[in-house]
Amino acid sequence: MDHGDECFGQEAGFPGPVQWRRSARARRVSLRIDVRSGSVVVTLPPRAGRPAGVALLKTHAAWVRERLAALAPPVVFQAGAEVPVGGAAHVVRIVEDRIGEAWLEPGAILLGGGEDVAARVGALLHEQAMERIAALVARHAAALGLGARRVRMKDTRSRWGSCAPDGTLAFSWRLVMAPGWVLDYVVAHEVAHLGAMNHSPEFWALVERLTPHRHAAVAWLKESGPGLLRAGQPELRSGGNSIGAGGPP
Repeated sequence: MDHGDECFGQEAGFPGPVQWRRSARARRVSLRIDVRSGSVVVTLPPRAGRPAGVALLKTHAAWVRERLAALAPPVVFQAGAEVPVGGAAHVVRIVEDRIGEAWLEPGAILLGGGEDVAARVGALLHEQAMERIAALVARHAAALGLGARRVRMKDTRSRWGSCAPDGTLAFSWRLVMAPGWVLDYVVAHEVAHLGAMNHSPEFWALVERLTPHRHAAVAWLKESGPGLLRAGQPELRSGGNSIGAGGPP
């Protein structure tokens, strides 16, 4: 994308944020829902004006409202909020006399006194994700007699995990919020790619050796995965192995 800006969509007849993008590669005006921010994204080709985007928004206004209404509410990282860890709700609580510390207890994310609550909750979740995912990678790779070059945490919008040709595995840190059996499947899926860089019968056989959760986890990610993308988002906005927020039919 070359550039963009954000405004609210009253001009198209509905409330909520609209991100306007102009792309040199776009051949037509298009729109999609950005699951993470809860906004509508309108992409314009170089010679199209904003009125063309407004017209498209008006044409698909019902579809836009339906998709926005279906979004999971944002999970705000603030004191008192309930943040899922391993699929279980954890309440963010402040312990004033333990400045700078952050740790987990059953049902609670505990932070010492200080500022930047959202940033510290996010950092703790990143740490937990790396710890849990690295342990699963080691276990599954050992079961196959393989080894990963390294494990990385990322914050992708469309893929829960990936395996590079050099054996580097990357995962969305947001998976730490999913149930443990979902995390187990995603890790097993990527570890299996160390033995088969495709989705052949051989690959799926490796996955089945590592985890029994494939079908249930895929269904969970399809249904509840988009909600993980909403975690850490402020309440200011209204209304592949990947998730896409495609355009209208």
